[in-house]
Amino acid sequence: MITAKSVTRKLFRLIRFAVFFFFFSTVLVTIIYRFVRPPVTPLQLIRVAEQIAEGEKVKMNRDWVKLRDISPHMVQAVVAAEDNNFMKHHGFDLEAIKKARELNKKRKNKLGASTISQQTAKNVFLWPDRTWLRKGLEVYFTGLIEIFWGKRRIMEVYLNVIEMGDGIYGVEKAAGKYYRKPASDLNRAEAAMIAAVLPNPRRWSPASPTAYIQRKQQRIMRVMNQMEKVKF
Repeated sequence: MITAKSVTRKLFRLIRFAVFFFFFSTVLVTIIYRFVRPPVTPLQLIRVAEQIAEGEKVKMNRDWVKLRDISPHMVQAVVAAEDNNFMKHHGFDLEAIKKARELNKKRKNKLGASTISQQTAKNVFLWPDRTWLRKGLEVYFTGLIEIFWGKRRIMEVYLNVIEMGDGIYGVEKAAGKYYRKPASDLNRAEAAMIAAVLPNPRRWSPASPTAYIQRKQQRIMRVMNQMEKVKF
């Protein structure tokens, strides 16, 4: 005879199994990605679906390169532009979060305080969204990659999967598209320009920068001059 008590026990067993499977599988995949490049990201799949839905040609241009084959200027530029304390924090820049909260009380266009680690976790494992569920999972995966990957691997993955234009992913393809050279040969100004458009790479382009993007490039270059060299 099926009773409420037996159903409850089965339900709790199912929940325990689901929780265990989630933690086991996500930790396993994170460890695998420490050594193997992610085959595709959720955002890349979403962009492909959007292109198909709109009757456009599918564009997914990407070319994975090792961090040693990426110009140090590019590493310096994204840290200067996106996450000044990348080498110091453990995934979350609490000071930047606090500052953004204070500034956002007076702004219509809200500032973000996502670190490069958070952006990498979101790009590799999650979908673009602003729900509490997605943000909570972002915190979880950020913790995992900080534990199992370390800063060098986080930077390598970040620079290879981040969207850098319409159908363009990763700095190697961006360097070829905008400057006709490999990522290893990017100079300071070129790296800063690519970093300047990262918040919205489908709106802005290094090939035809607006006055705003040019000013942002100059600010990034000043920060690059002032900050310590990023070393792994």
